[in-house]
Amino acid sequence: MAWELKPDRPIYIQLLDYIKLGIISGKYLPGDKLPSVRDLAEEASVNPNTMQKALVELERLGMVYTQRTSGRFITEDTEMINKIKETVAKEKIVEFFESMEKLGFSPKETIQIIENEAKEIIL
Repeated sequence: MAWELKPDRPIYIQLLDYIKLGIISGKYLPGDKLPSVRDLAEEASVNPNTMQKALVELERLGMVYTQRTSGRFITEDTEMINKIKETVAKEKIVEFFESMEKLGFSPKETIQIIENEAKEIIL
């Protein structure tokens, strides 16, 4: 699976976001062992030091933890994972509404469009 990294943001932050998304989406389950720094870096085609920086930040956030001789693991705190998932969802919603506003839609019009599209999807 290719990691799409863009030049507009620091690479380690994009790596952090990618792994965070993997955790909140269920790709990595609570208690799962993460691949090694080298394996993740190779998969993402980045320097291992850059990947290490992202993983250290994820550890600081409490999303992963290190067992001295066994490697890094995903937190088992599902409540925290769900809170982060909800926060990310809210951020995406705000971004979406801001984008729609730039297109000239009011929040009410945006909601109407969403409702119409949802009806199409459900049918």
